[in-house]
Amino acid sequence: MSVSKDRYLAEVVPQLKARLGYSNPMQLPKLQKIVLSIGLGEAIQNPKALEAAERDLATISGQHPVVTRAKKSVASFKLRTGMPIGMMVTLRGARMYDFFDKLITIVLPRFRDFRGVSRDSFDGRGNYSLGIREQIAFTEISYDKVDKIRGLQVTIVTTAKNDDASTVLLELMGMPFRRN
Repeated sequence: MSVSKDRYLAEVVPQLKARLGYSNPMQLPKLQKIVLSIGLGEAIQNPKALEAAERDLATISGQHPVVTRAKKSVASFKLRTGMPIGMMVTLRGARMYDFFDKLITIVLPRFRDFRGVSRDSFDGRGNYSLGIREQIAFTEISYDKVDKIRGLQVTIVTTAKNDDASTVLLELMGMPFRRN
């Protein structure tokens, strides 16, 4: 059951119309982008961490990541404005649908004692955030080449106006939500 633009249009759109009660197809929520990010506080002491995280994120996403930099100086963390402290990738279009499919069919079920993802991770505007503790959950990452286990943040941005419409969209697209 792969998630693609064609499947979204053929199967998910009619169900969304029925469940949300919209008549105009332009009102229906859809995936806009998926943002993957890794925070690297350790990059202050270890600049090699950036290279390893960049390699892992590029392997997972199939795109070259962008370095995120500190916006403010924090003396207690020995952090100055402009220092690199993370990586991020924004996926859109076919790569976004491919990654979403890989996330729900391969990566999430690989976690031990996986019972579904939380329904509480919406931001109030229809976007969903999910933290993954280990990058080795992705099959592309070889365990032998990993220098350190790092987590990453996956943010699914939708065009939904509220969390309820976004929940319906993600459920119909196959997101395994936890039963309450």
